[in-house]
Amino acid sequence: MTSQRHEADAMRRAIELSRRGPANGVNPRVGCVILDAAGRVIAEGWHRGRGTAHAEVAALDDLADRSLAVGATAVVTLEPCNHTGATGPCSEALIDAGVGRVVYAVADPGASSSGGGDRLRAAGIDVETGLLADEAEANIRPWLTAMRRGTPFVTVKWASSLDGRAAAADGTSRWITGPSARADVHRRRAEAGAIAVGTGTVFSDDPSLTARDPDGKELSEQPIPVIVGRRSVPRDSRVLAHPASVIEYPSRDLRGLLQMLAERDIRHVFVEGGPALASAFLAAGLADDVLVYIAPTLLGGPLTAITDLGVRTISEQARMRFDHIELLGDDVLLVARPLSPNTLPTTKEDD
Repeated sequence: MTSQRHEADAMRRAIELSRRGPANGVNPRVGCVILDAAGRVIAEGWHRGRGTAHAEVAALDDLADRSLAVGATAVVTLEPCNHTGATGPCSEALIDAGVGRVVYAVADPGASSSGGGDRLRAAGIDVETGLLADEAEANIRPWLTAMRRGTPFVTVKWASSLDGRAAAADGTSRWITGPSARADVHRRRAEAGAIAVGTGTVFSDDPSLTARDPDGKELSEQPIPVIVGRRSVPRDSRVLAHPASVIEYPSRDLRGLLQMLAERDIRHVFVEGGPALASAFLAAGLADDVLVYIAPTLLGGPLTAITDLGVRTISEQARMRFDHIELLGDDVLLVARPLSPNTLPTTKEDD
């Protein structure tokens, strides 16, 4: 019988393995470790993306001999699925393999894919849930949030000077932050299913909205560009050369935008600007995470990173808590999470 220590170590390893899979797809990152009766690791697997073997099946395929699965313990970051999609149900694969015990961290919130735990129990397999649940949830928080709520997880990001300015008085903003901070932004872009900006940003900055490495080469995973606003995107805009098809959304209905993106199986939206669009998401209470890159510089002037949120008095402030603080070169990254959805009046985004 495997010990709790062996299973906890295996779960940490499974979480680590899961991060090898793509972050911006319709499926979650999942890892699986198989232990023998003595608690030794005999196989590992992770999900490599839509249409490929799920983590449990990948781990079973990693066994030197399939007979080793009989009576073994499978430690999985997410409840084994119980439906047939692009691949078959992992619950049945574990049952057919003769696994004796399954430990998973987080229940699958999917309406069609959940129920694997109950199916395993019905087959006489010992099932334990909740091991290192907090760590596993944090690892796939955007996906879990999107699945539970029905709309994409929203990250609002901006870069600013110490005094909260996003650009100098003449509108120039390249570059406020240094290369380490910019590399972190591109990594996070690649982990999102979509990247959203207002039309004002397209007109003023002509961004490409691609995720790139420090040498400027496009990364293998790219977010879908979403342009929010009523003005048409100029036909010579760099964003139209993006490797993913651009979505133009000529409306100020942000909740409608998120619903539309959910229907396209997008689980995570990275909102990059400009200040009006970022402020609109914040004022509407639609931000799940706020990422602020602060450079040790002062700009002064009127071009603040965030515009009016409708806060008329201090009691109306939208309180947050810090989740993460990191030094990136000379810059600081602050990651904050709203304490609760706010009820501030919605402001206008870029026209």
